[in-house]
Amino acid sequence: MPVMLRNAFLAAEDSTFYKHAGVNPAAIIRAFIKNLQAGEVVQGGSTITQQVTKALLLSPERSLERKIKEAALAFKIDKFLTKDEILYIYLNHIYLGHAAYGVEAAANNYFGKHVGELTLAECAMIAGLPRAPSRYSPFVNPKKATLRKNYVLRRMLEDRYIKKKQFDLAMSTKIEIIKDYKSHLPEIPYFIEHIRRYLESNYSADVLYNGGLSVYTTIDLPMQEAAKKAVSKGLFELDKRQGYRGPLGHLEIEESVNDFFKSNIIEGKIENFLKEGDIIPGVVDSIDSKEGRVIVNMGDAIGVIPVANMDWARSPDPDVANKEETVTDPAKVLLSGDIIKVRLGLQNEEDEIWELFLEQDPAAQASVTSIDAKTGYVRVMVGGLDFKKSQFNRVVQAHRQPGSAFKPIIYSAALDKGYTPATIIIDSSIVYSDESMDEKWKPSNYNQKFFGPTLFRTALIKSRNVVTIKIVQDIGLGYLISYAKKMGISSDLTSDLSLALGSSEVTLLELTNAYTVFPNLGDLVKPIFITKITDKDNEIIEINKPVKKQVIPGDTAFIMSHLLQEVVKYGTGWRLKALNRPAGGKTGTSNDMRDAWFVGFTPSIVTGVWVGFDDNARLGKYETGSRAASPIWFYYMQEALKGKSVEFFKVPEGIVFVNIDPATGAIATSNSAKSVLECFKQGTEPKAGKEENEVEEDLFRMDF
Repeated sequence: MPVMLRNAFLAAEDSTFYKHAGVNPAAIIRAFIKNLQAGEVVQGGSTITQQVTKALLLSPERSLERKIKEAALAFKIDKFLTKDEILYIYLNHIYLGHAAYGVEAAANNYFGKHVGELTLAECAMIAGLPRAPSRYSPFVNPKKATLRKNYVLRRMLEDRYIKKKQFDLAMSTKIEIIKDYKSHLPEIPYFIEHIRRYLESNYSADVLYNGGLSVYTTIDLPMQEAAKKAVSKGLFELDKRQGYRGPLGHLEIEESVNDFFKSNIIEGKIENFLKEGDIIPGVVDSIDSKEGRVIVNMGDAIGVIPVANMDWARSPDPDVANKEETVTDPAKVLLSGDIIKVRLGLQNEEDEIWELFLEQDPAAQASVTSIDAKTGYVRVMVGGLDFKKSQFNRVVQAHRQPGSAFKPIIYSAALDKGYTPATIIIDSSIVYSDESMDEKWKPSNYNQKFFGPTLFRTALIKSRNVVTIKIVQDIGLGYLISYAKKMGISSDLTSDLSLALGSSEVTLLELTNAYTVFPNLGDLVKPIFITKITDKDNEIIEINKPVKKQVIPGDTAFIMSHLLQEVVKYGTGWRLKALNRPAGGKTGTSNDMRDAWFVGFTPSIVTGVWVGFDDNARLGKYETGSRAASPIWFYYMQEALKGKSVEFFKVPEGIVFVNIDPATGAIATSNSAKSVLECFKQGTEPKAGKEENEVEEDLFRMDF
């Protein structure tokens, strides 16, 4: 490390580091007086040794007890380690913003160079970060970062670490910050934590934290950022359909609104510069029912919520669908003094009043994972809306019912048992009895209707439950479970007919990975998160190369790929047509609208989305996989595929295409009202001259 970097940190954080015994009482008293005068925390009294203690040995809580422990441990550390050893630990562990721990990571993040290549000005900018990495980030607040850098340089001059000429040169030196930082440094906490858990369980905590490992991962940062934004957008839209859960709090008449905005009651203090789209706290000043508007105080700004911008704010009720009830009087929702969240619209230039939209943090959760179909590289892992609030990774840790998203596995198994897209099955009422429990089960379709003779392809496209149950009964539960395991489903599957409706819980990762067989013509890929791990000597200790295994026939996989494209064109995946490129997929909705899924693919990318409540509460009326999950898939894939050429699915040998009548499954004729181009395994296609598809012994026309 450059000597100037070390000196910059000493000047900024602890100028008497080499003189005190781990704690500097004079600095603590000085900071106390400064903070008392300012009425808030403007200066810290912790030494570098105390910061090491807090970062490595203690929790971040603010309490007198912790400060006492911190001081005691700092004395011990100072006794048993040399000053250089303490400084070495500090400079390699200190958090410097944007997922950078240590000065080497910070040099690479902000300047794209190694720490040994830093200029004096760059050293000063990095040394200014520990006090408040987000506030002084050169990415987010370049002006504040520059002011902080200048402060550090002045301190270095005062402490005689540099001369006046060096100071003047550094002050005038233009610092080049990596411009496209967002594509390099989005937050990927769920992915990082998944990697950390893997490393700790496979290599021990000591190797993880002290082994100097370099871990090369498969994450695609722009795709990850797109997925995060898609989750946020989709959940905010869903949340509006679920109703308003009420204000965050309430200020009584005697309480000062100004005092509220100076406090830390709500996350997200109002910055000096407000812009359209910001979501910030506000306090209801007054309500005008006649005009249908709410006046909101936002500290240094005033805004108005027209009732049209809060008409969604009905009381939450899972049995009431969006727009079945709308708010027409804001006084029935809010009171003066309510603490709320608002999103900024446009500001009127004349009176500087903002148009506002009522907001709230989504209560539901969502997860997204995206896999490279050819390599198995996991490109995206978004385990929830906000890692800071919930570290539970819903991609790999949540087992939920997939509903109809499990059906492609069932229909693939059926194709290998002799079914074809034109096979006819009777969609009719059926009752199953369980004598051991004296119970009866009468399954139904989503809309409670039955449709009589139904083509295999139609049953999948329209997600017909009863037909699927009859198919499972015919091919056998044992065969289906074995088939699902072959396709990569590792979770336990129930050996009863409810499996046809996706009642067995699976993770998003395993179901998404199972879908890789469709664009891969039957090849299942192994999900890979880490491509390579090297130790401190740059020796490879682990390497992971793409692994493919053919688990179902290529023609079966292609037919399913084609049928799942039909789901997008004509079925529950209709929202994805707007991609304007070949894509297939399947929605899934568990019993009583508790889980919403969409798993879909292009020739190169397989992506899965899950939406639901962690406590398994109902999402709400009509909140199916099509409505709640597929929009997130679309928002993400739209960005992930931007600028990429359109790909088409490869047709394997042994596949024939035939125009059929979608009502009968027979070869389409001039008398057919409609016709569709369907694919078949060679030799199984409908034959010309048949009025309808013949099935041996008329088996599928029977009610099982």
